[in-house]
Amino acid sequence: MPTDVPLEPADDLSARVLDAYSRVVTDVAATVIPRVAAVSVQVRGRSGRTQQGSGSAVLFTGEGHLLTNAHVVGESDSGTVAFADGTDSPIDIIGSDPLSDLAVVRARTQVSITPATLGDADTLRVGQLVVAVGNPLGLAGSVTAGVVSGLGRSLPTRSGSAGRVIEDVIQTDAALNPGNSGGALADATGRVVGINTAVAGVGLGLAVPINATTRRIIAALLRDGRVRRAYVGLVSTPGPLPAALAAKIDRLTGLRVVEVVGGSPADRAGLAAGDLLLTAGRRPVTDAQSLQRLLFDDAIGRPLPITVWRRGAMVDVITVPTELSATAGPR
Repeated sequence: MPTDVPLEPADDLSARVLDAYSRVVTDVAATVIPRVAAVSVQVRGRSGRTQQGSGSAVLFTGEGHLLTNAHVVGESDSGTVAFADGTDSPIDIIGSDPLSDLAVVRARTQVSITPATLGDADTLRVGQLVVAVGNPLGLAGSVTAGVVSGLGRSLPTRSGSAGRVIEDVIQTDAALNPGNSGGALADATGRVVGINTAVAGVGLGLAVPINATTRRIIAALLRDGRVRRAYVGLVSTPGPLPAALAAKIDRLTGLRVVEVVGGSPADRAGLAAGDLLLTAGRRPVTDAQSLQRLLFDDAIGRPLPITVWRRGAMVDVITVPTELSATAGPR
């Protein structure tokens, strides 16, 4: 090995790396900050009293639509947004979906700001750089940077007595604080890949991903102001497949039924606690999200074939999902 090749001093190398990192963050900040607004609404609390609610929102259409969290807007029907350039506007709440913690609002006045570009969170990798932009503690246009700490996390949500799990939640160590909710989580190109939703602890923030499933939710909110979901009545958890079965179908996990809600479509179809779901709609089921992806409005009232492993044999059943109501069980 040649000995006359000069080595770059460690301090110089560190400076170059930090400079490159800074350039990425500053470029993303310049791209995203103008498109993230502070949101203010009047929220009615459980006591019946009206109080001020606040958070952030991301402009994503040229017609003035912004994405935020359902918990930011609560049950309000209007509020205001203020952008970093001083533009402000009253807003109307177009639609809210507590079970995904997403909401769409629209500025009443013309907003001459180019909307943010929505990315695809399914392309993210653990360790990838992400930048959070929002209005924490009333500090407009705040930027924090970190990495994707984890993917595929689950965040339980509830609307009335109906429970759901937000699928594929992004975990990041980019610092989040109250007011970041509804703000943007962007990748290194400035594309918005998540909507910040929760602070789960020091150095642990969560964001609802922008992916095919949430795009479907957003489209429903824009079109109908709400999201209709199908309901089968299962409580389940991922479980390992028996070794022989795993080798046969080339898959390691299924979805074990913990409870079947009495009188539900699953109950009427003959599903039972202890069954191990292998497929639904003839698609592999490996976790709760695999099933949830199938349970949107187009599944309501239509036969949904399900294959389970029961006492050493495959059993096929047909469920007919009904519409999820505020009094329904988990799925």
